[in-house]
Amino acid sequence: MDKKYIVSPSPHIHADISTTSIMRDVIIALCPAILVSVLAYGWAELLVLLVSVASCVLLEWAVTKWMLKKPSTVGDLSAVVTGLLLAMNLPSAIPLWIVFIGAVVAICVAKLPFGGIGQNVFNPAITGRVFLLVSFPAQMTNWTPTPGFVALPDAVSGATPLGALKEAIKSGSTIPQFMAANNYDLASFLWDAGASAGEISAGALLIGFAYLLIRRVVKPWIPLSVLGTMALIALIFHGINPDVYTGVPFNLLTGGAMLGALFMATDYVTSPMSTLGGVIYGIGIGLICMMIRYFGSYPEGMSFAILLMNCAVPLLNMWFHQKKYGRA
Repeated sequence: MDKKYIVSPSPHIHADISTTSIMRDVIIALCPAILVSVLAYGWAELLVLLVSVASCVLLEWAVTKWMLKKPSTVGDLSAVVTGLLLAMNLPSAIPLWIVFIGAVVAICVAKLPFGGIGQNVFNPAITGRVFLLVSFPAQMTNWTPTPGFVALPDAVSGATPLGALKEAIKSGSTIPQFMAANNYDLASFLWDAGASAGEISAGALLIGFAYLLIRRVVKPWIPLSVLGTMALIALIFHGINPDVYTGVPFNLLTGGAMLGALFMATDYVTSPMSTLGGVIYGIGIGLICMMIRYFGSYPEGMSFAILLMNCAVPLLNMWFHQKKYGRA
């Protein structure tokens, strides 16, 4: 029997890295934050995670099999990662049917119509989250904590620190007054129950990101440029008027800053391929996020910032190239 061989120029380099292994490492890295959120929010959070992951996996299987007529891609675990990241951007008290709608948007709108993993322009989980935020604002901003398995300190009832601060400033309160009234300090920002699973513990997210660095799954340039830009802008504005503009620790450790910078901005498919392109991409995310936080109507801007910079990735890939192997 004749066989068709495809010959390509050398060098031929083989590695043990695959899409499945990368996604498996991301799942492991998310486990500390997932564990903290389940302990804090109990069965409600666990159901949100399970429904989100199951919906993403089943939708990807069904669409590839029955509509695209292609082999199933659920084995690469990318749908599992999308489901986890989507769930980590949602309140624990959100109705489960809304979680399913978010999964539909993530898989059937943002991912598969572009050709599946490796070809989508926008981050699927963030696309699903932003769609739900615009379509169901009341349910997406209901941060009332559900009963958990353990009681974590400094729980916020009904609003995230970013949201509560935005309302306090509108009512005429200053930032020092708000911080003193709510007993906020650095420790409460590192372990603060009162938001989504991806916002509850900056410390747990940092532990997971350290694992990804050790495994060499991601490089630190994009997260450093995102967080560094946010820190620089916060330092400047807070120095100008500390009564109105929050400082560096608050902006880095609250809201979706850590989840967005460490796990979502670093998505292989929707981030630039070159180091310089990645740095510019990260600077853009940090800048847009802080402008929305300081001057926008939404208290948080990370998801919008990442989606907007996803649009710029093709241009960044065209303008900035990694040095080709073997070239001087």
